[in-house]
Amino acid sequence: MESSSGSVLWFTGLSGSGKTTTAQQVYARLKEIGRPVELLDGDAVRAAIGRGLGFSRSDRLENIQRIAYIANLLSGHGITVLVSAITPYKEMRDYLRSHVNGYVEVYVSCSLEQCEARDVKGLYAKARRQEIPQFTGISDAYEIPEQPDLTIDTEKRSLEANTEQILEWLRRNRWKAEAWTVQSAIAAGREQSGEGKAIEEVRNIR
Repeated sequence: MESSSGSVLWFTGLSGSGKTTTAQQVYARLKEIGRPVELLDGDAVRAAIGRGLGFSRSDRLENIQRIAYIANLLSGHGITVLVSAITPYKEMRDYLRSHVNGYVEVYVSCSLEQCEARDVKGLYAKARRQEIPQFTGISDAYEIPEQPDLTIDTEKRSLEANTEQILEWLRRNRWKAEAWTVQSAIAAGREQSGEGKAIEEVRNIR
């Protein structure tokens, strides 16, 4: 990850697994500590810029690519981006890892049975009755991530515990690196002859 880019935490998992709930909690915590952050909900983005797209494999990939484009624009300005989207196929996640700066794959683990039990909108019931075609987990596959950067378990662990796990990962893997980069830039600037050169060096790195 380049120092000028923010992290893109991409929450993937079944419908009802807790992706958006967890992302919202992480968003709130990042806001509290003054981190620039934005949340992109897959359903909301699809409604706004995905009109005309269905739920075929190719349409779903196109939708993910559109979300990725927005996430890249935001992260390029140093914003931490939280994306909540089912992202069911390995092909999609491979694309994201190759094309999204600062990509962090967060697998939201939850059994299908528990997701169905949480289904306040009744989507799973409709899918079982074949009223919703190509529904992930019922009539369409969810390919479980093989090597996610993070796995959180919303069935066995609390929302707060999962949120803290994510924040701790960021502290260890992203924020520590950011602090080191800035400190190195400041140290390098001090060795130059003019204050203006030091400021320019920091700006170039950040």
